[in-house]
Amino acid sequence: MDQDIERRRVLRGAGLAGLAGLAGCLGNGNGGDGTDQPNGTETEDGNGDGTATETDDGGGTGETRLSWHAGGTGGTYFPLSNEFKQIVEANTEFTLQVQSTGASVENVGSLANGSADFALIQNDVAYFARNGESIDAFVGNAVETLRGVATLYPETITIVTLAGTGISQPADLEGATINTGDLGSGTQVNATQILEVLGIEEYDEQNAGFATAADQLRNGDIDAAFVVGGWPVGAIADLATSSDIEIVEITGDNLQAVLDAAPFYAEDTIPGGTYNGVGEDRGTVSVQAMIATRSDLAASTVESVTAAIFDNTGELSIKSEFITRETAQDGMSIELHEGAAAYFG
Repeated sequence: MDQDIERRRVLRGAGLAGLAGLAGCLGNGNGGDGTDQPNGTETEDGNGDGTATETDDGGGTGETRLSWHAGGTGGTYFPLSNEFKQIVEANTEFTLQVQSTGASVENVGSLANGSADFALIQNDVAYFARNGESIDAFVGNAVETLRGVATLYPETITIVTLAGTGISQPADLEGATINTGDLGSGTQVNATQILEVLGIEEYDEQNAGFATAADQLRNGDIDAAFVVGGWPVGAIADLATSSDIEIVEITGDNLQAVLDAAPFYAEDTIPGGTYNGVGEDRGTVSVQAMIATRSDLAASTVESVTAAIFDNTGELSIKSEFITRETAQDGMSIELHEGAAAYFG
């Protein structure tokens, strides 16, 4: 194996393992997954003020503040989570504290150590975490308390570049400088896997969130970026208003190779006109966004929050065409929390 590729893999693994240790994926010294929480005990919300709700007593009142971990402000998770916040607070006794994070992998760690009550993650990352495989942070450290609530919408994998870079197909990414997403994020997992599947072996990997990646493209610091999120992604839309962008398609044999690589990927299309200057449809792949929680959160809490969201989907303006009660278990990759199961019946 090329030494540069091996070094990149080692550094990426070290970063993920370090993130897991900080976020709690590596455990609290009891069961290896950071899951032993005494009944009725409050946990910290990551800011030191103990705002999580009651745990698994199933009916206690406890605190009414819930910590909801989203993603970067330039993606879809954060604004959608704030719409959930408005709906939940209008229809339940709970308040949601929405936090911007590095998204999926980091959010799993926050659920594992109890600093998050709910979080948005990708369905593939959820599967890896629950089964202790594929991602370095999770191998041998299965997050046994991770539970599903509902799936939401396809998370489109977008490879974005600027006109003039000479990148028009995946093969052109060879030797390029590519932002693969925040270190340890679901985006990085997808990006590095797809690049490997497509035979892209030599590239300079940069790691930053969507908003920073857009700035890097605008300033000429990178050649391309992977962005994973429901279209239109705000960071790409903003970039397209000031720069001529190109969307690199994954189609034909490349598409089939990615679909064959893992069961989590599905064929997807970014409709023409989604982004300024991109008038034609662009073929690509997607995973699924989902709401996750932890097994020790009270069933009554999870059921109340789930009901508030899915009884009031008409109040959503983001991804509302996808988020329905009828489709909320499509692509669910892990077992449901008992509160969610009670609601969906």
